[in-house]
Amino acid sequence: MSLVFTSVIKIDENNEWFIELTDTSDGRVEICKNMEEYKEKFEKLSEEYGGNVDEVKWSQDDNVPPYYIDEIRQAMAELQAEVEAKIGRPLMEENK
Repeated sequence: MSLVFTSVIKIDENNEWFIELTDTSDGRVEICKNMEEYKEKFEKLSEEYGGNVDEVKWSQDDNVPPYYIDEIRQAMAELQAEVEAKIGRPLMEENK
């Protein structure tokens, strides 16, 4: 069975973004108000599986403005580069 997390970008009552991170295998949900929280909570959830998550399915609510999506996309690219530097290889291998 593959391990899949979902990450849904949402807007709170103060019109600020947050990410709802869900472990689909057991339904646990974590609310992440920034990318540092996302990183910490992702690591915490994936720890139990040896850090091996097969896929993260991203989506967003309809009311999320494009500039928030861009902000999160940029932060995720920086986080990905940090992780790749740490492990010494790309996170996503190209299909051959």
